[in-house]
Amino acid sequence: MSNGWELSAQAWIDSMGERGDWAREHVLDPVMLGRIRAGRFERALDVGCGEGRFCRMLKAAGMSATGIDPTGPLLEVAQQRDPSGDYRPGNAEQLEFAAASFDLVVSYLTLIDIVDFKKAISEMARVLRPGGSLLIANLTGFTSAGADRGWVRDDEGRHLHFPVDRYLDEFPFWFEWEGIRIQNWHRPLAAYMAALLESGLQLTFFAEPGPVSGDAAHQERFRRVPWFVVMEWRRPPVG
Repeated sequence: MSNGWELSAQAWIDSMGERGDWAREHVLDPVMLGRIRAGRFERALDVGCGEGRFCRMLKAAGMSATGIDPTGPLLEVAQQRDPSGDYRPGNAEQLEFAAASFDLVVSYLTLIDIVDFKKAISEMARVLRPGGSLLIANLTGFTSAGADRGWVRDDEGRHLHFPVDRYLDEFPFWFEWEGIRIQNWHRPLAAYMAALLESGLQLTFFAEPGPVSGDAAHQERFRRVPWFVVMEWRRPPVG
């Protein structure tokens, strides 16, 4: 069964541009890039790189970056926009790299796309060098539990509240916006935390970031709902 990415690829490309969507530009990019600058990484793997926007940002930050993605049309655009870049077809659940190949692995809003997220986390941990970091941005379970329904509004269209339901369950849902229709997965935060701990990783950073720029209306709405979580997990050094 298709998860919608092939059919949504062009709409995704059109919506991202170089600056990404509003949430990436004003909420997630600042904290993600802050962690990258603090880490002094040299070789990065972007799992689910899409059209390559964040890979290009990693390279601009001074490191080598490899991007993998299972969606061919997105990889084609990534290579067109960055002809010298290293973009490869691949799945998070079976990474075609030797153990300890990277000192940074990035999962930027990709865990919600992956069916076997436990296998993907295990693979991302495997390819990390000792002392390396897995940097994750993910949709929070508080939001994904009601994302298919979205905001509850009054008769005049004003946002009243964002529903949370079936939080402790795990289930797929279809998410639609701006011509994009893709299947995501809701899982409680505990499911991800357990898988990361079982992979032998150590939590070194945790944030539920809010917007740091952008128009006031967007900022107010993004502060009412806990949309995202950013975590950095470290593979313990040897010895």
